Amino acid sequence: MSQVEEKLAKMDLVLPEAGAPAGSYVPTVLTGNLLYVSGQISVDADGAMMKGRCGETIGVEEGQAAAQRCALAILAQVKAAVGSLDKVVRVVKLNGFVNSAPAFGDHPKVINGASDLMVELFGDKGKHARAAVGVANLPFGVAVEVEAVIEVAS
Repeated sequence: MSQVEEKLAKMDLVLPEAGAPAGSYVPTVLTGNLLYVSGQISVDADGAMMKGRCGETIGVEEGQAAAQRCALAILAQVKAAVGSLDKVVRVVKLNGFVNSAPAFGDHPKVINGASDLMVELFGDKGKHARAAVGVANLPFGVAVEVEAVIEVAS
């Protein structure tokens, strides 16, 4: 078990299985030492999609929980691609998409659910550049989708 997975266990979080793509794309692309992780949608620990529209059917806290689940799915893809989360050199960037009502403006607070987990797990190397964008809808009606760029050791 990697040091990162040990931290997750202490937080009572479990890394999910790396999900298969839902379309014509691959889950990750490694170029040089940068691993690009395709968007991961919010799925709970039981495998159920976390659906809803922030500011309409769910609040910021539920959105943050959905974003955290996206971050866990990203880490599952990283592990599947490079074998161990201990190979993470730096979380470079997260792009977060929030299924939002038109007047909702707390997208950054929602995506903090993913960002805060990365920093908690990786410390300073978990601090990253980021975008938090509100969208009219997301695949399958999920609340949040997050993609990532991760620097990994060779």
